[in-house]
Amino acid sequence: MIKKFFFNKATHQDSETAKGTIEKLNDDAKYLLPLYGRPNVIFNKGEGVYVYDTANRKYLDFASGIAVNSLGHNNPIIINAIKEQASKIIHVSNLYHNENPAKLAKLLVESLEKKGKFADGAKVFFGNSGTEANEAAIKFARRYGKTISQNKNVIVSFNHAFHGRTLGALTATPNPKYQDPFTPLLPGFKYSPYNDIEAAKKNIDENVCGVIVEVVQGEGGLNPAKKDFIQYLRKRCDEVNALLIVDEIQTGVGRTGKLYAHQYYDITPDIFTLAKPLGGGIPIGATILSEKVAKTIKPGDHGTTFGGNSLATHVGAAVIETINKPEFLAEIREKGDYLKKGLIEATKGSKLVKEVRGLGLMIGVGLDEKVTPVAVADVCRQQGLLVITCGMNTLRLLPPLIITKEEIDRAVSIISKSIKYLEDKL
Repeated sequence: MIKKFFFNKATHQDSETAKGTIEKLNDDAKYLLPLYGRPNVIFNKGEGVYVYDTANRKYLDFASGIAVNSLGHNNPIIINAIKEQASKIIHVSNLYHNENPAKLAKLLVESLEKKGKFADGAKVFFGNSGTEANEAAIKFARRYGKTISQNKNVIVSFNHAFHGRTLGALTATPNPKYQDPFTPLLPGFKYSPYNDIEAAKKNIDENVCGVIVEVVQGEGGLNPAKKDFIQYLRKRCDEVNALLIVDEIQTGVGRTGKLYAHQYYDITPDIFTLAKPLGGGIPIGATILSEKVAKTIKPGDHGTTFGGNSLATHVGAAVIETINKPEFLAEIREKGDYLKKGLIEATKGSKLVKEVRGLGLMIGVGLDEKVTPVAVADVCRQQGLLVITCGMNTLRLLPPLIITKEEIDRAVSIISKSIKYLEDKL
């Protein structure tokens, strides 16, 4: 039952800032590269599923640092892991052995289903971010292709995908908004419509070395792939000896209610990538390769200075050990269903809500073109709820995985009332 919360006035107005906040915002504008449009609020503390601004106002966080803070803020598991490792050693580089990367790699490999024998001989490369993980996947696919033919070097990605902002990952992200300022991009990439089997059959040919796909498109609008589409990609990659690369930067590590979202599709990728939640807020990325790919990579083919450092991998192990439990993952699925049903019920009859979609605790609210998701997010924030946007018309909800049903009720109430408020103004 969705509880009622009153919506009388903005309780968290951006203009009502704490003393000194304006000066800090001025420093932000003066010294930081202005890559993001941000509201005039500064967060300086977090606890559980809440963050606090410099005026000590409390916000329910349904953004989770863009799916990073899956275990919430100031979680003792994360804090203790950081303290424990920081007091020993933080970084020695990959020129020397340290025990933590192998521990996390073992946890990741052993978490894989044996179906398809992916776990047998699988290897892990650690970087520092999602775009680095995807860059590595693209390089590894090209390396694999060259062991077959010098012409087998094409990467296929899909419309509305987002794989990162470094040049290779950006080239795999067919969105003019991101690509046009940085042309010319890398050669050897093709784009295919998402969820279109016939187009995939045409575009994935003998010259393709890798096909990179999100099973739920994050930035593209929270669009889950159809099961038959993903299974066809697996089949087609096998037919032309190409690698199926699944980008799990946002969907991985429990976000959808399974440890890896591709497990919903009954397929085994050749490579998949992780990042956002893996470090609990500490930067880390991972590229997991099947044995047939790993054995084509030689010393010196790739590398990293900071990737796989002692601190990040120690924290990553704590995160995986916490989330990769059947009961924890089952709760995510249950709470995701509860959130989705609550949103559908609360927005029933709204002319501005077209669809509620997603998997687990990765939910999108598709909006009518009469209202922008940014406008809804602004009203929600001024009622003490943080939500973000994606695609052209989608409100994106990524709460911490430790969220409770009571907290979900409050978020649903604020979202539905915010949408109603904007609808009444039309």
